[in-house]
Amino acid sequence: MIGAGIFALLGQVAELSGNLFPIAFVIGAAISAFSAYSYVKLSNAFPSAGGIGMYLKKEYGKTTFTAFAALLMAFSMIINESLVARTFGTYVLQLFDVEKDTFWVPVLGVALIVLAFGVNISGNKLIEKSSFTMAVLKVGGLGVLAIGGLWAAGFSFSETLPKTLPDKSVTSFIGALALTILAYKGFTTITNSGDEIKKPHKNIGRAIIISIVICVVLYYLVAISVASSLSIEQIISAKDYSLAEAARPAFGKYGVWVTVFVAIIATISGIIASIFAVSRMTAMLTEMKLIPHSHLGMSGRIQKHMLGYIAGIAILLTILFDLSRIASLGAIFYLVMDIGIHYGLLKNLRGKVDFKPAIVISAIVLDLVVLSGFVLTKAKNDLPVVIVAVGAMLLIYFGEKWFLSRQEESN
Repeated sequence: MIGAGIFALLGQVAELSGNLFPIAFVIGAAISAFSAYSYVKLSNAFPSAGGIGMYLKKEYGKTTFTAFAALLMAFSMIINESLVARTFGTYVLQLFDVEKDTFWVPVLGVALIVLAFGVNISGNKLIEKSSFTMAVLKVGGLGVLAIGGLWAAGFSFSETLPKTLPDKSVTSFIGALALTILAYKGFTTITNSGDEIKKPHKNIGRAIIISIVICVVLYYLVAISVASSLSIEQIISAKDYSLAEAARPAFGKYGVWVTVFVAIIATISGIIASIFAVSRMTAMLTEMKLIPHSHLGMSGRIQKHMLGYIAGIAILLTILFDLSRIASLGAIFYLVMDIGIHYGLLKNLRGKVDFKPAIVISAIVLDLVVLSGFVLTKAKNDLPVVIVAVGAMLLIYFGEKWFLSRQEESN
């Protein structure tokens, strides 16, 4: 879960929520917890390697919406991979005296995607051996940075809380919540572990809950640590690498080095896990004949082919888009898919899955509020990204409708 979220999004969240940005991460966790409820219940009932793709099929059957929502999730994760990749480049360059908009950011990002592709091609054992070590380094490193920053500020939590009225509009703050949700949505990757995890009917749900709890504590500590070191204006100015910038006052260049090291570990592990999860889900969608597939002369299993396609799309996005627009596209795609998951559970799986409708309805309402606020904010500040998001969703939906209708005709 701790990939690019806290490294790349902290500054963007501060830009939209102003002096309330630490609180935004807590509220984002609460909203994510409501969303996670549906995934926990679905994973308890239907654990599988297909994860979200399988849940959607259980909810809607082999329909256009199943393929559409599953592809939104897949593209959201691929978009997140390009976010991770550019974050990697941005933080590595903090070790060198170069301009922040240098071409080396996408170059390093592309190199990371190629590395992650290579690790995934090599097989699951390498991923299993490295993932736990990287998780410990990420959590421990961020914890040290957060506690160190607070220690430098005299552990004065009151100093990090706003003493004036919010300096941003309600709509802008709600828009910030959409980005904080991106920092937590990595829990959905856990749903693809149904074939590997012990006692999946219980442990997938437990893993999701534990992960969200760990992340909210860590993210809040990091946010207030940054707030104690930098002003809102400084955070926004260095929004793509604000965590490294916040380490300078407390620790000097050594703090920057540690931050960059943790960022590198987080981004490498995050992108390796994401590419693996997306390849599993899209391979399953291919086998269910919900999405088209071409071998293009490649041998081996379909999942190996999907790794290549996913890496290729992620590389293209890393080259074409900046961090802010990548995050915006990912947030819109994810929230639309998330609403679909909750609605399908509520409408089609009553009696088959044990859940409380009131919690699922609350998750839908919260998602709609956050999505509406985010789209309105982006429509004012960056209309092209909203147009691209809507255009892409229409293309995916009607493309799937055409593909499935052609399949029916051929059968």
